[in-house]
Amino acid sequence: MAQGLIGNGPIPPRAGVGLKPEHYRDILDGKPDIGWFEIHAENYMGDGGPPHAYLTVIRERYLLSLHGVGLSIGGSGPLDQEHLARLKALIDRYQPSLFSEHLAWSSHDTVYLNDLLPLPYTEETLANVCFHIDEVQDTLKHQMLLENPSTYVAFAETSMSEVEFLREIVRRTGCGLLLDVNNVFVQAANHGFDARAYVDGFPAECVGEIHLGGHAEDADDDGAALLIDDHGRQVADPVWALYAHALARTGPKPTLIEWDNDVPDWPTLFAEAKRADAVIAARRSNRIAS
Repeated sequence: MAQGLIGNGPIPPRAGVGLKPEHYRDILDGKPDIGWFEIHAENYMGDGGPPHAYLTVIRERYLLSLHGVGLSIGGSGPLDQEHLARLKALIDRYQPSLFSEHLAWSSHDTVYLNDLLPLPYTEETLANVCFHIDEVQDTLKHQMLLENPSTYVAFAETSMSEVEFLREIVRRTGCGLLLDVNNVFVQAANHGFDARAYVDGFPAECVGEIHLGGHAEDADDDGAALLIDDHGRQVADPVWALYAHALARTGPKPTLIEWDNDVPDWPTLFAEAKRADAVIAARRSNRIAS
């Protein structure tokens, strides 16, 4: 990589945002004071072109986190070896400080679905997910963070809670966790559980990154309220409150503002990041005072 690269050091406990083509020029020209950027791996799996040209320059100035959406960690079949090889090449090229994926499945045989689908929390699923995580970490030579999902249905055959499932995955594989606070809030509303209790039981010591995003309010076929994790708007005030509660357990952590749909202008997105930085700073001050 180019001389002057920051290197593969740890991301500071500050806010970052998802890197979007709409903001390339704002970032390069304005050189904003932001902790880091996150990219979706699948958007940079080509060999060249403008995305890589911009990313190379931005990587010289900022640390990166790499977030995958296509490994299908929870799929019943084997991992796509070509996809895994492209992912390794991308990590070798840009040396991200963090790499994360979803607790979900998104492919079946050769069919790739444009969605992240939920899993039943059973011993069989647990063994399969752990096998795949071991393969990914052995191939990439990099710890993976696993993100808790947002779901809209619950499986009758589930034999353990989501938190128990995640905790056992960490114990067996040594992976870390990505705590998506908005996903917790969405699931709590959709499935009728206490979001704060979920956070209180979450393995805080394993959290390497936090995500915050916006959600949409909808209704199911019976007219009951349904929240959709759409990443298409500002973070809701109750999610900010849950985030502050989570930081009280995890301590200050790198925190991503996810805004993937109806992407706003740079000042609007940057303002969300600065709000997260303020919450992190307040948590750090409380720890020092105590």
